[in-house]
Amino acid sequence: MNRADFLPYREIHLDFHTSEHISGIGADFDPDEFADTLVKARVNSITCFARCHHGWIYYDTTLNPERRHPHLTRNLLAEQIEACHARGIRVPIYTTVQWDHFTARQHPEWICTDENGRFIGTPPFEAGFYREMNVNSPYVEEFLKPHVREILTTLPTDGLFFDIVRIVPSTDPYTQERMRAAGLDPANARHRAQFALDSLNDFKRDMSRFVWSINPEVSIFFNAGHVGTRHRAVVDAYSHWELETLPSGGWGYLHFPVSTRYARTLGIDVLGMTGKFHTSWGDFHSFKNLAALQFEVFQMLAMNAKCMVGDQLPPRGRIEPHVYALIGQVYAEVEQKEPWCHGAKPVTEIAVFTPEEFAGAGAGNLPDAIKGATRMLEEGAHQFDIIDSATDLTPYRVVILPDAIPVDAAFAAKLDAYLAQGGRLIATFESGLNPAKTAFGLDALGVTIASEGPTDAAGNLARGRVYDRTDYVEYILPGAAIGHGLPPTEHAMYIRGMDVHARPGAEILADIVPSYFDRTWEHFCSHRHTPSAGKPGNPAVVRNGNAIYFSSPIFTIYQKTAPLWCKRLLLNALDLLLPDPLVRHQGPSTLLVTLNEQSAQQRQVLHLLHYIPERRGEFFDVIEDVIPLYDVRVSVRVPKAVMRVATAPQGAELAFEKHGDRVEFVVPTIHGHQMVELSFG
Repeated sequence: MNRADFLPYREIHLDFHTSEHISGIGADFDPDEFADTLVKARVNSITCFARCHHGWIYYDTTLNPERRHPHLTRNLLAEQIEACHARGIRVPIYTTVQWDHFTARQHPEWICTDENGRFIGTPPFEAGFYREMNVNSPYVEEFLKPHVREILTTLPTDGLFFDIVRIVPSTDPYTQERMRAAGLDPANARHRAQFALDSLNDFKRDMSRFVWSINPEVSIFFNAGHVGTRHRAVVDAYSHWELETLPSGGWGYLHFPVSTRYARTLGIDVLGMTGKFHTSWGDFHSFKNLAALQFEVFQMLAMNAKCMVGDQLPPRGRIEPHVYALIGQVYAEVEQKEPWCHGAKPVTEIAVFTPEEFAGAGAGNLPDAIKGATRMLEEGAHQFDIIDSATDLTPYRVVILPDAIPVDAAFAAKLDAYLAQGGRLIATFESGLNPAKTAFGLDALGVTIASEGPTDAAGNLARGRVYDRTDYVEYILPGAAIGHGLPPTEHAMYIRGMDVHARPGAEILADIVPSYFDRTWEHFCSHRHTPSAGKPGNPAVVRNGNAIYFSSPIFTIYQKTAPLWCKRLLLNALDLLLPDPLVRHQGPSTLLVTLNEQSAQQRQVLHLLHYIPERRGEFFDVIEDVIPLYDVRVSVRVPKAVMRVATAPQGAELAFEKHGDRVEFVVPTIHGHQMVELSFG
């Protein structure tokens, strides 16, 4: 299987978690209506269910007849596959792994246990099937593998979607036995966490070998709700990535751009997954706003991902026509846009290290620094990837270490080599410190630690901590170059930064101005932080050759409170290091711009998206309206002479000007999403 670009573009993930207390399962299913509705909605792949989180099976199983849903009226999955295949629609098959209510009741000894010996997951008298099955128990060999073999040998199988495959440290006897055999201490929480990761990776590799030994053409994905840096070590077990990221379902609108900007660097195809639901999975009879679905799907195209929309089939099995009218309206546009997306690769020049490699992350808890960095760079129209320490830095003109990237000796050598070859570097706050945080491990930043800074009443270092009334605020006084566009006065840094000295020869671009005192029970002023004392102190921003260092955690500050001056300072620093960025535009900061290249077609494709998420309800952001933009001037740095600039897919040619290695043109209208092709041939 060519794992680089094989997925179709218009996919559905069709949930079917259905209680045994509901009768008539599949009674209203009509294979032709089902498949014809998908065709009408321009769907070319749909993931359908073999087994759900309730533990029920939805096909005629001879291996596990007791698990067939007690009220299933037909061979549902087989009929779905047959009808779809007859129309050229791909049907990957879903089965659950770590959430299985039936198995949890039948085999409680296979459930993971916590450090107190209690089952992990839903308590016995609460609603839910979220007990964690243990992949280190006999569950895998005695049930899961035979179940998967039956799917592969009795059903036409295009792919397998294994759901809920997550790191779950456990203290159960099976895990303890395997840990001891590996020389690990089951009583040590750190050992349990490491073993949970290692054994999960072993499970994935073993399961993929098992599947591919039966059918080497089957696609495989293991879902945990997030793809991040820990997946690099086990990419060989996957055929592709599926990025579950429902903005209204707990992931938020930043999760997809963060995860896809990393996942696309790992060499296999990427599929984005949102949902048709107003909220999240299991939200029956709800509909996402059309503008929101357009943005979420078109953003996938803009970031080189294929598209998937999640839905849930009602128990009686009749597909909801109004849902597919909504999806079809969006997928009809995707179908028109696909020729400008096939085989496209992102054109980027900035690499942003993610703190996830060092601090971990999940669907709802991405590090603030990477979210703030993503916001700033997208709002500044910069073209960037998110990377880890294994990434080759040579393709990038600038590398950014946001707020919390430790640098050991090996990493320092890699960064020094990158700088020696002409690379440029921005680091902020604790980035660049050695792992013990006792000194800077990267001399190229041109700074040393002056002091650890103040401690709060609990004895914690105040730097990097968020306080309700910004007790440990300090102020930044920018010089002319770094402060372009800002008034030449103090600006509040709401989270305390590092206290540093500049090394001899380094240039100070901005100063820290302390407050009169930190806010404590003994010293306070007004409602919040104390005002500036007006006397510059240690450096705030230091330039040392091609490296610029910020003492403040500007990315975390921006994610928390979005001060415009933090973004302006960062974008000014990039202007100093990268005066000719790939893309500039004169539109608002709400305009998302990405640049891709289709080398086979000898063209670049610029994606321009203008949708604005708003917090209209208390729990999550929504998008309801499309606000068009008109006559937006854009400038693109190109690698060779451009012969034609035109809107896509409309084909309207745009007048353009050449200025050195840049082309400039005006996009007459951006109504949600507009592509522009720059043809070289």
